[in-house]
Amino acid sequence: MPDEKSLEDAQEMTTAELAVYEAAAALNVKEQPATAAEVAGMTGLPEDTVRRCLDSLAAGGRLRPENGAYLLGDHDWGLEY
Repeated sequence: MPDEKSLEDAQEMTTAELAVYEAAAALNVKEQPATAAEVAGMTGLPEDTVRRCLDSLAAGGRLRPENGAYLLGDHDWGLEY
């Protein structure tokens, strides 16, 4: 599990990371893991950028990779979309 500091502040995310995280969260609410292609389609960002953001978010504990896709990482708050 990542250290608590890495998850403290959403303001530390770049604009692209925030867009990617929101798209992944929206898919996860629908019980769908997020793939780079799906997130790129939702955000309009290039797939290479999305992959870098997904990897960065996973390294920070916000997402967790699973079978080529990403799910929300550990959190103690609810999502409403």
